[in-house]
Amino acid sequence: MSFWINRRCFMQAMSSAIAAGALSSVTRPASAQSAGELRVTVGGGDWGKANIEAYVKPFEAETGIKVTPITDDTNLGQIELMVKSGNITLDVATLGQGSALNAAQKGVLEKIDYSGFKKEELNGIFEFAKQPFGIAALIYSYNMVYNTESFPASKPRPITWADFWNVEEFPGVRTLVSGQYGSEGPWEEALLADGVPVGQLYPMDIDRVFASLDKIKPHIRKWWGTGSEIQQMLHDKVVDLAQSYDGRALLLIDQGAPTDINRNQAKLQWDYWVIPKGGNVQNAQKFIEFATRADRQAAFAQLFPEGPSNRNAFKLIPDKVARKLPTYPDYMKSSVSVNGQWYNDIGPDGLSNTERLTQRWNEWVLQ
Repeated sequence: MSFWINRRCFMQAMSSAIAAGALSSVTRPASAQSAGELRVTVGGGDWGKANIEAYVKPFEAETGIKVTPITDDTNLGQIELMVKSGNITLDVATLGQGSALNAAQKGVLEKIDYSGFKKEELNGIFEFAKQPFGIAALIYSYNMVYNTESFPASKPRPITWADFWNVEEFPGVRTLVSGQYGSEGPWEEALLADGVPVGQLYPMDIDRVFASLDKIKPHIRKWWGTGSEIQQMLHDKVVDLAQSYDGRALLLIDQGAPTDINRNQAKLQWDYWVIPKGGNVQNAQKFIEFATRADRQAAFAQLFPEGPSNRNAFKLIPDKVARKLPTYPDYMKSSVSVNGQWYNDIGPDGLSNTERLTQRWNEWVLQ
């Protein structure tokens, strides 16, 4: 969760240009009388503004339901406390994949009522994004990023994680994300570099992960822990090759930095819309259905550069914008979706895989 919060803080401060006509008009008339109120986590900064413009305002216009936007982040502990105390102060929240899975296991989330979705909308949503307890609100990615002075387009570039590990053919200073939090780390990349096919990444062989990391460790300048660190390293040209959030790399590219992004074998992660138990469930179901429609997600993507979970949104997004999004159809063919359930699974020792990775990392990184 710490990684997602760090990234979110950056994204809240970064605004994509608001394209003219990005928010399509809502043609259905508003209800003459309010059907109640709804409290929804929208986040802060530009991320929150995009949620309000793409989802909250048109939802109010269509349904007549008054929405109170909550700009603070929501975490699992808050939702647990609300549900256990019976004092529900939030009807719709967003949680990272791991936290949402954990919340579902703890029984503090309502199930999503998919019967209210139109068939074409439901079919458009990625299968991995649809769960009994929630639907992906947005999708982001970890990508390989180059310094274009070190790896110009006219010369061979590493295009797979096996290439990233190949320091003889592709020499240069490297950086990878730290594994200090367990649920976020270069685990999948290490296995891909060692020749594991995408379809066989899970359950992950942790011994094989660290055996692969042993090979690249001497060539890593820094294991970065926040998005600002990776952005600074790329900006200052202290690394030639990096693993980075897509948003950080795109910002540098837009600023004219000698940076380029490789979309092959990108790792996808996402946040879920969820409904805490005991709140205004009926209106919450309506809001989530509304927010996962293709036209709404297309409007959001033109305000804030994150990938839609509804593939049909790309029919409505200009190609120039669409190619900056991690769920662009061509990129999805070679992307890896993080299996959050595996990270939450508990072993015979009573530890989750996330906890096991954290312990192993803390021992390994000091060796």
